[in-house]
Amino acid sequence: MIVDCGVYAEGERKDLPADPETVAQAIGDDGESFGWIGLHEPTEHELGRVQKLFGLHPLAVEDALKAHQRPKVERFGDSVVVVLRTLWYVDQGDAVETGQVSVFVGPRYVVTVRHGEGATLTTARQDLEDRASVLGHGPAAVLWAICDSVVDGYESVAEQVEVDVDEVESSVFSPERTSDAERIYLLKREVLEMRRAIGPLRDPMEAFAHGSVPLVSKQAAPFFRDVADHVIRVSDQTDALDTLLSSALNAHLARVSVQQNDDMRRISAWVAIAAAPTMIGGIYGMNFENMPELTWHYGYYACLALMVVVCTTMYAGFRRAGWL
Repeated sequence: MIVDCGVYAEGERKDLPADPETVAQAIGDDGESFGWIGLHEPTEHELGRVQKLFGLHPLAVEDALKAHQRPKVERFGDSVVVVLRTLWYVDQGDAVETGQVSVFVGPRYVVTVRHGEGATLTTARQDLEDRASVLGHGPAAVLWAICDSVVDGYESVAEQVEVDVDEVESSVFSPERTSDAERIYLLKREVLEMRRAIGPLRDPMEAFAHGSVPLVSKQAAPFFRDVADHVIRVSDQTDALDTLLSSALNAHLARVSVQQNDDMRRISAWVAIAAAPTMIGGIYGMNFENMPELTWHYGYYACLALMVVVCTTMYAGFRRAGWL
């Protein structure tokens, strides 16, 4: 659906009806204003309506409808299309959900097509409208506000995932027996989703920061430097989280192996202790007539005492060796 439509001139929003036709007519009549149209999960008809008004490239429109694109920057004539992956964190299940924002930037317009529940652009629009000096840079200012909002979402998700990684580390190295392999694997999958969204943005943000992309002027480029720095920082943080999870998984597997060895030693020790009385009872249970002390009145008690002494001695020895 069409979320919002606005026409801006000299850093101020004009009081006009919020529909695409009004925006297209206003920027056509006025050589200084530009329009910003925001759509959320539009139908093919809705996006086609905007496409006809602003001459959006059909291939870019097709990509915006599918919402399964890799982050990228493409140029079509005098316009630029920026595809961003949005991230938001779902605490239940330690899940990182993904969405997409496609930004069509032309000399006089910006069209945003958003998929997913995360990274709503309403707050970014309101903040930008409160900063007339920034909004005066035109469509580049809108692109910056969107990129800044999306990257801030990356940092928020990274911080929450880092909390989960710290919990996993504490669990792995706790004295209690834990089963953390499944959670570590799930977290690694979520970190992989983060890397897929963040990694491809490093080069485009650097290009924006140096003003080497059409429609981003030298005056607007410094705003993108801050975004580029944040992308690099959160990308490094994501790589560090992935490394920590790999180390935690290796430590967990090593600890499980050590615990299994300890269990086997304990089992072996108890089997050895049980074998001694079994052997003695087996020998004196063969019922041969000519056996030492077979007819002795105290033979039964002597056998029991021998079993106790042997088992106690073996138990003490295993305790000293750390097997029990």
